[in-house]
Amino acid sequence: AHPDMDLSRKQSDALRAVCDCFVPRIDRAGDADGFWSRTASDLGVHNRIVTLVGTLPKRERTDFLRLLDLLSTPGLGLTWRGPMKSFVDLNADDRQRMLQAWSTSKVGLLRKGYQSLKKLATFIFYSYAKPGAPNPNWASIQYPGPEWTPRPASQRIRPTRVDHDTVLQCDTVVVGSGAGGGVIAGELAAAGDDVIVVEKGPYLDEDEFSGYEAQMMARLYEMRASLTTVDGGLSVLAGSCLGGGTTVNWAGAFRTPEYVLRGWAERQEIPELLGPAFQASTDAVSRAIGVNTDESFHNAQNKALWDGAKKLGYHVAEIPKNTRGCTPDDASWYGFGGFGDASGTKQSTLKTYLRTAASHGARIMPDTTVETVIVSRGRAIGVEATQRDEEGNAFMVTIQARRVVVAAGALHTPALLMRSGVTHPHLGRHLYLHPTVSVAAFYPRPMDPWHGNMMTAVSNEFAKLDDGFGAKLETPPVHPGLLALALPWKSGEQHKELMLRARNLGAFIVLTRDRHGGRITTSRSGRPKVEYVLNPYDRKHLLAGIAGAARVHVASGAEEILFPHNQLPVYRTSDGEAELERMIAEMPKWGWKPNQVPLFSAHQMGTCRMGGTDAGHPVRPDGQVRGVRGLYVADASLFPEASGVNPMLTIMALAHYVAQGLKHTLPSGDGAAGRSDIEIKHPTSGIRTKDEG
Repeated sequence: AHPDMDLSRKQSDALRAVCDCFVPRIDRAGDADGFWSRTASDLGVHNRIVTLVGTLPKRERTDFLRLLDLLSTPGLGLTWRGPMKSFVDLNADDRQRMLQAWSTSKVGLLRKGYQSLKKLATFIFYSYAKPGAPNPNWASIQYPGPEWTPRPASQRIRPTRVDHDTVLQCDTVVVGSGAGGGVIAGELAAAGDDVIVVEKGPYLDEDEFSGYEAQMMARLYEMRASLTTVDGGLSVLAGSCLGGGTTVNWAGAFRTPEYVLRGWAERQEIPELLGPAFQASTDAVSRAIGVNTDESFHNAQNKALWDGAKKLGYHVAEIPKNTRGCTPDDASWYGFGGFGDASGTKQSTLKTYLRTAASHGARIMPDTTVETVIVSRGRAIGVEATQRDEEGNAFMVTIQARRVVVAAGALHTPALLMRSGVTHPHLGRHLYLHPTVSVAAFYPRPMDPWHGNMMTAVSNEFAKLDDGFGAKLETPPVHPGLLALALPWKSGEQHKELMLRARNLGAFIVLTRDRHGGRITTSRSGRPKVEYVLNPYDRKHLLAGIAGAARVHVASGAEEILFPHNQLPVYRTSDGEAELERMIAEMPKWGWKPNQVPLFSAHQMGTCRMGGTDAGHPVRPDGQVRGVRGLYVADASLFPEASGVNPMLTIMALAHYVAQGLKHTLPSGDGAAGRSDIEIKHPTSGIRTKDEG
């Protein structure tokens, strides 16, 4: 942890007391395994929070310490019209009332404080574990945890590491290794380019994906999975590891809808997206990562979405997945794929394009953060980066290159370009997040929402409510930590009761195609800040999706629906259909300001949008940054608008499309210009697919 996280006694006592209010001791008879009597502090949750926050940027550390200071003073009473006492000096009932008051406060900062404390305390209490030391709450909630021994990695990449300040040279340096960077690296390396891939996250492979929720999210996600918008109102889940989002996503491989491509082409002047070359790129990456529906067999949650939608006459379809070798017999593996795929079936860029790049001589540099792109006389000539070893030692790495391809994602790509002196009025703007909520329900039958394929059914019933904008219904994998932070909290006792019913919980997510975006700005140190507030236009579509999800749950036999809101609205089917419709009609009046509803995003798009005009688009349709020769972008930041579907395949197709143009810019002496018959080796299957993009 950072030195400034050495808390004072008052701060430490306040944090411990708050954690034990969220997860208190409850006296219950027959508590043989200690679940009811176990408190947050019994598991050291307060200390683990300090350690976590200590790894975050200065702004987050400072805000957290100010929150603890507020809790430590008698002035706390002014925030909820309670006694003029610090949190520690309040009795148990008043502590609970104070947190309840903050959760619905008209003051946004108080709601933010409540949500951040609740999420941290409950997530850690139910998720923290490591191999050989399972979480003591898991047996009570009937969560099995990972039940396998990770298999050896089928074909490990040998990373390039340095032990002193170093200068390297190459043809192309690629910043980022996810759906965009991985494809660019594989395509160009196989075409004869000398490629270096720089990835700020770590390199973990099949034998290191333990499946332990807290451990893996801390290692594989941006800011240890604690990133939020500036106001705290939306949690941002972004992969930060070799393979990026393709390593941690849920394996949904959607083609870009035709109506979305047509809208991009017409509104943003990119007719190329409707041409044969982009279609060929989509086909090529689909073959390379084995997109299919043959392995889209449903677990209980997906079956509930499928059956309920069918019963209501809603649209429902199978989700194509980029997997090879999934079988129903091995289903216990697949629900843990959001923590890295230990089963070896998900065809991420880590397993396909990056291994292809490495086999053609590309150098892969994980744990290496690019600080700036070096621009000289209007041309990108390399990058300056810092690589850290396991002991935390930092070494400067200067990479001299003929061209630079930035694929650091919609959060980091604009920030890197800004740090490098690139200017454009639209740079960092048009950030789309597919704002998402979970609508959970309890069923009279076991759902085991952590088991089986993560996402195999989708309903587009509400996807095109207005001019191609709306919301989709899908299913998420559910594990104790994320479940605990998402479930409504009225009291510690009520929350524990909900957690004990985890095995019977099924959840759908409402994924909104947002028309009105946010933006990325930078801190004083040049790091990205996510500024985003849900627009009323998009909120209307989110609410329509929530209503649809609730009706599907009921049609599938759910007994109790948990609406996603701090006011804790619950519908029980025994109350009758008229009561459900009354609650749905009332939803817009509940209040939907930041931190009144638990929004999250697993898709970040836009911020360096491509398009046909110099004034409106920082990046040209061929991926080149306007105003800087030799500098390209090839990731989700190119999206001119939200895709409306899980964006992995669209990102890969755009990167593949950009790569074909870059191949033709190789000097004639390289002997590889224009080559596009690249072979992608699939380590798990031995299959070779000729990529004719």
